[in-house]
Amino acid sequence: MVALGGVAAADPSTVDWQRLRMCESTDRYHANTGNGYYGAYQFDLPTWRSVGGAGLPHQASPAEQDFRALYLYRMRGWQPWECAGKLGLRADRDARSKRVPDYGEAAYISGAKIPGWPGQVFGPGDCHPALRTWQLRMNAYGYGFTGTGCYQDKTRTAVLELQRANGIRDSGLLGPKTWTAAWTGKPPR
Repeated sequence: MVALGGVAAADPSTVDWQRLRMCESTDRYHANTGNGYYGAYQFDLPTWRSVGGAGLPHQASPAEQDFRALYLYRMRGWQPWECAGKLGLRADRDARSKRVPDYGEAAYISGAKIPGWPGQVFGPGDCHPALRTWQLRMNAYGYGFTGTGCYQDKTRTAVLELQRANGIRDSGLLGPKTWTAAWTGKPPR
């Protein structure tokens, strides 16, 4: 099979994955509604573990959840997701192929592009358009930023919580590791 830009030619489109996530979890990677299903793809624990997932799905990074979802799709097609039937998603030649993907192949799923780190470490009192980008990304984890672009108490809290969730020294400063973790790291608890 030929891969095009890291996406296997037969894998479902980014749009199909987004529609599935929207139906399953309203596209929230951190979703934990207490019903035994977790994350953007509403994995139950036995299914998550069957595709090599560790810990709880909603605590895994979006990239990890995307990878495990593609892995599951290649093992079982759309069958595990009730929403796939409701949405009329059609299996393609990669469904049930048993071909284990790699992280590069799964990177296309969320369609998320990580904006380049702006090259400046931000701390309390700083204002910058890049801070607005970071703040709005953190809304995916439920922070409710309006995107002022200014580093205030709420931003400091989010920075510290993200750093702690991802094993980054909790300095409270928004540097390159904390920037990237907003897109690829574990969600703050």
